[in-house]
Amino acid sequence: MLDPSSSEEESEELVEEESGKEPLAPAAARLSPSRPCEGPGSGGGAGGGSGGGLQPVGRGSGAARPASPSPSVASEKEKDELERLQREEEERKRKLQLYVFVMRCIAYPFNAKQPTDMARRQQKISKQQLQTIKDRFQAFLNGETQIVADEAFINAVQSYYEVFLKSDRVARMVQSGGCSANDSREVFKKHIEKRVRSLPEIDGLSKETVLSSWMAKFDAIYRGEEDPRKQQARMTASAASELILSKEQLYEMFQNILGIKKFEHQLLYNACQLDNPDEQAAQIRRELDGRLQMAEQIAKERKFPKFVSKEMENMYIEELKSSVNLLMANLESMPVSKGGSDFKLQKLKRSHNTSIIDMGEENENQLSKSDVVLSFSLEVVIMEVQGLKSLAPNRIVYCTMEVEGGEKLQTDQAEASKPTWGTQGDFTTTHALPAVKVKLFTESTGVLALEDKELGRVVLHPTPNSPKQSEWHKMTVSKNCPDQDLKIKLAVRMDKPQNMKHSGYLWAIGKNVWKRWKKRFFVLVQVSQYTFAMCSYREKKAEPQELLQLDGYTVDYTDPQPGLEGGRAFFNAVKEGDTVIFASDDEQDRILWVQAMYRATGQSHKPVPPTQVQKLNAKGGNVPQLDAPISQFYADRAQKHGMDEFISSNPCNFDHASLFEMVQRLTLDHRLNDSYSCLGWFSPGQVFVLDEYCARNGVRGCHRHLCYLRDLLERAENGAMIDPTLLHYSFAFCASHVHGNRPDGIGTVTVDEKERFEEIKERLRLLLENQITHFRYCFPFGRPEGALKATLSLLERVLMKDIVTPVPQEEVKTVIRKCLEQAALVNYTRLSEYAKIEGKKREMYEHPVFCLASQVMDLTIRDSCTTENVGRLVTPAKKLEDTIRLAELVIEVLQQNEEHHAEAFAWWSDLMVEHAETFLSLFAVDMDAALEVQPPDTWDSFPLFQLLNDSLRSDYNLCNGKFHKHLQDLFAPLVVRYVDLMESSIAQSIHRGFERESWEPVNNGSGTSEDLFWKLDALQTFIRDLHWPEEEFGKHLEQRLKLMASDMIESCVKRTRIAFEVKLQKTSRSTDFRVPQSICTMFNVMVDAKAQSTKLCSMEMGQEHQYHSKIDELIEETVKEMITLLVAKFVTILEGVLAKLSRYDEGTLFSSFLSFTVKAASKYVDVPKPGMDVADAYVTFVRHSQDVLRDKVNEEMYIERLFDQWYTSSMNVVCTWLTDRMDLQLHIYQLKTLIRIVKKTYRDFRLQGVLDSTLNSKTYETIRNRLTVEEATASVSEGGGLQGITMKDSDEEDEEDD
Repeated sequence: MLDPSSSEEESEELVEEESGKEPLAPAAARLSPSRPCEGPGSGGGAGGGSGGGLQPVGRGSGAARPASPSPSVASEKEKDELERLQREEEERKRKLQLYVFVMRCIAYPFNAKQPTDMARRQQKISKQQLQTIKDRFQAFLNGETQIVADEAFINAVQSYYEVFLKSDRVARMVQSGGCSANDSREVFKKHIEKRVRSLPEIDGLSKETVLSSWMAKFDAIYRGEEDPRKQQARMTASAASELILSKEQLYEMFQNILGIKKFEHQLLYNACQLDNPDEQAAQIRRELDGRLQMAEQIAKERKFPKFVSKEMENMYIEELKSSVNLLMANLESMPVSKGGSDFKLQKLKRSHNTSIIDMGEENENQLSKSDVVLSFSLEVVIMEVQGLKSLAPNRIVYCTMEVEGGEKLQTDQAEASKPTWGTQGDFTTTHALPAVKVKLFTESTGVLALEDKELGRVVLHPTPNSPKQSEWHKMTVSKNCPDQDLKIKLAVRMDKPQNMKHSGYLWAIGKNVWKRWKKRFFVLVQVSQYTFAMCSYREKKAEPQELLQLDGYTVDYTDPQPGLEGGRAFFNAVKEGDTVIFASDDEQDRILWVQAMYRATGQSHKPVPPTQVQKLNAKGGNVPQLDAPISQFYADRAQKHGMDEFISSNPCNFDHASLFEMVQRLTLDHRLNDSYSCLGWFSPGQVFVLDEYCARNGVRGCHRHLCYLRDLLERAENGAMIDPTLLHYSFAFCASHVHGNRPDGIGTVTVDEKERFEEIKERLRLLLENQITHFRYCFPFGRPEGALKATLSLLERVLMKDIVTPVPQEEVKTVIRKCLEQAALVNYTRLSEYAKIEGKKREMYEHPVFCLASQVMDLTIRDSCTTENVGRLVTPAKKLEDTIRLAELVIEVLQQNEEHHAEAFAWWSDLMVEHAETFLSLFAVDMDAALEVQPPDTWDSFPLFQLLNDSLRSDYNLCNGKFHKHLQDLFAPLVVRYVDLMESSIAQSIHRGFERESWEPVNNGSGTSEDLFWKLDALQTFIRDLHWPEEEFGKHLEQRLKLMASDMIESCVKRTRIAFEVKLQKTSRSTDFRVPQSICTMFNVMVDAKAQSTKLCSMEMGQEHQYHSKIDELIEETVKEMITLLVAKFVTILEGVLAKLSRYDEGTLFSSFLSFTVKAASKYVDVPKPGMDVADAYVTFVRHSQDVLRDKVNEEMYIERLFDQWYTSSMNVVCTWLTDRMDLQLHIYQLKTLIRIVKKTYRDFRLQGVLDSTLNSKTYETIRNRLTVEEATASVSEGGGLQGITMKDSDEEDEEDD
């Protein structure tokens, strides 16, 4: 954009490039290609631009065109083309005129400021950026980045990628312009918060640390390879432009909005003098006066808009006047100068502006001379002196400077040979014509001299219009100074204060002031925004000699007045009953004075300089001067390019309501297409310009917001994301206005406003209902944040009949219920379509010959989804699989609704529950259809129940709801049937299994028992995992399964007991007997049965131990019986051993024969010890049995009981055998064998952990005493026949094994 302060050469160069391009020249060239474009002045009128709209018509109609086969068709096309061009030209002119008004608002705002408290808008995500983000996350998931992450974070990112980034709802939100980077970040943050909370606690690592670490990694993935510093710099710059804009940036923005070319802006900027605040303030004053006149004209002619009430007509005039008075007050509050007068004439201002109505108040509050205060800053720079010839070169010279009535300053000392200084003195004075005295001194060499010698002086009378550069001045030489030609080079700069608008010498004569035609120094002073005074000053005076207050005067050019000598260019200031004539010495000065006074008077008539201007010379010579100042040059150039009509047009003559409607619509389009996710909110700069335009041009607030609402509704209906809070603000303003409940009091309401409001209200209601119906798609994942909640709030406001009476809650509830019912249908329909498409994709991917590209695949899927594939039959299994997948999606939708939308519907939570039930009822139709076609007695549908039930039972609102009960009713018969069949199957497997049981060890028992317990546990686990929601039926199932388990285990125990007994009967009764593995397995079955019964048969409720205690008792009894049977077996073997020893009893034939034979044989050979083989065989049997039982049986308690009983029974058998032989002396072989057996048995059982109380029983003591006595008797009678076998060491722990 061209800077407004750019040099004339640059702007002229640009204009020359563009000036030859008339707005319609290209179009004319297209219409008549055989003829060149004519010059810009050929169309006549006030410049090429203004008359250019009609030129193409004449040129096009007379252009030589090639022969056409259908002249009528060609002429119609030509006519349409011309009409189109005319419309475009009219539109261009309208935009140029609108841009002039907008430029003035930007150049001199006095009502609005750029707001700094608006919410900062985030950068929005485009389609390309969304794809880039997807690619970055896909690269991370593929392991192609350097970001280190654990499995939990990768799973979270995978879920976020699948659920959010790949969602079609997000793509739609991006397309609507409502998706920002902050939205995606917040969704991920909310997504991972639940995951992080569910992670186990780690010492030294808080959940907050994990969360912040994950977010940092997310940012790294999202950012990709970009340098974060560059991104931060970009964000900072964009944030600054979002908050505040300079005037140049605002100009450029509205050039883009209105389609204004840069050279057009430059022409308008210069011609409107936008860099001149005085001109802009004067323009505002003229506009406000014009609006007051228009109000009076409306009141006089009774041309009112049509109001809803006749009484509003007078109120309308008061509104217009009060709005203008408010603008006047705002303008009056604008500072005139820094540190200037604080004089403000509120009453005078109103008197002046109402002078159209009543001229009788003009003499109130007249200015006094003391009210006009000017403060000037002067800079005096002394450069050098020439002509010092009489002084010695080394003499010291210096200068002093002073302003009349001020302090005196002195330069540094210099030698007469080189009198240069460059010293600057700064002064402040209140004199409009100050006297500046500069004196040259030399130091006196005389001894008695008291003062330095003055060589010369110069007195200057500068004005703000004086030259600023340094000049040579001839000095007045003092007496006795030989150098008569002294010159001094000075630069005097006198700055113009801000409240001084113009100054210079004029001739003047008036009726009440300046009564004599005389040349005076005049200053145009602005006392306040509405008060100006023409003041004449004398030299060295702070107060004006005379002043004229310009309120009510009209300034204009006039011809030279006869009889007035002096002055060449005349102009006058006229007021009713008074005329003041002024004259300047040249035309340029006159134009500047008239322009300045034109701004000050606030008159509606714009003075136009004479077309033929005489070239005046100040000294009567032939040197030409400029006829006009640079502002007039810019105005002429703008006129040349057709811009004059836009600049000079009276704003009061335009329909600003329609113009504002246009600029607001175009600004909204520009805003929605920029890089911010604005949701319809204007930027601070745009709000500022629109506010200023409305205030300055009297656009009604209701009209503004009605247009805004209409534009926003159009965008929202076309898919753009619009913030409902913004709609609420505008709607609330319009509603309070139409219903007469405005905060600032009752205002006028037109019929048009009320009708438009009702129309917009209905449109808004339909839009809101549609958005609530499509809440999952209009506000995906709860974004934008709070938008859905604001939509519901706005709907409640829209449903109100007026601004005061709240709408009944039942009515609101009915509307929302209807929307949510439709939402359920919409959501399920789209979900079903998505599931079908996904299923098609999955089938094609899984196909072994799948080789098509993804694009072809998508097209195939769409085609196959839109047409019925009649030839392909869907199997029940496939239908069930699709239903389960659909159920997963249904649950996901419900979870997302709860997570992202439930908070917005907090006031209507019961309606959201109804919505969920309606949504599930639609799914129930498809689910029932899929289950009906399943073959009987198949259980593949149970995962569907588990999936749905686990989700529903965790939801407080849906648990045991309508769909949940339907689900239970549907699956309860299946569960009962399944349990019946499983009971029958398990019973049959027990029967068949025990018939074929080999009793080989399998895990903790046998094959049959393991299979039984696994089946029972699996069945109970399955039923338990169903988590049946109805308590009564759940208890019934549990009791039935516990009873079944008890019956099955009882059957298993009994069958094992029978098998145990049968197995023992088939085994040997001699010491060759070895405990078989099957015996131990049977014991283990009992052990496992007891352990499993604790889990499978115990109830947690009232009858908690009914089945468990019953089966426990049975197992205990059975184990006792099995131990008894096994001990009996062991006792039988011991009895067999004792039976062998009985053959050696005294008095038996076998005993005598055996003793004789042994004695006879011992004389010739070494006869083995009789009885030791029997004892050793028994001891080996015992030890082996103990080891097998200890190693193979899994229950220690059973082993201890068995060993106790076995030891006790063995001792009883031995004791009984000895008791039967109480009167007989034991044979030596009997004694040795018994000592061996008893001794080893005692020791072995002691090593197996049998308690001493059991070991040292009375029976054992009896046996021990008997054998000890027998041993003593034998040792006396046999004399060493025991061969070292004795009972003495039987209780010693260190005895060695034989």
